Amino acid sequence: MPDADDVRRIALSLPDTAEKTAWSMPTFRVAGKMFATLPEDETSVAVRCPKEERDELVLAEPGKFWIAGHEAQFAWIRVRLAALEDEGELRDVLADSWRQAAPPGLLEAHPEVGPPAAD
Repeated sequence: MPDADDVRRIALSLPDTAEKTAWSMPTFRVAGKMFATLPEDETSVAVRCPKEERDELVLAEPGKFWIAGHEAQFAWIRVRLAALEDEGELRDVLADSWRQAAPPGLLEAHPEVGPPAAD
């Protein structure tokens, strides 16, 4: 089961990523733009997710995904670390959020952080 240390290690392995404390929690930013946070007791990770996709995720896997009340108006979703299958799934979640925050030039420079492989 992935944990907060795995979140930190994987997030910081993504190009041009830095960790910064905000709201008394670790946040991860690409080119200065936040793409992940480790809220509360670090048993979950908050990531960017288009609103139209996050509702589907919550309905499909409510034990894994949920929307925190104070984040409902934003394009963010919470992911329970204990519910993730493995480190690979965590990497996919973080890379997807990173791609949403990264500027176009950085995306072009790092095609290896492309979309997850289709099933």
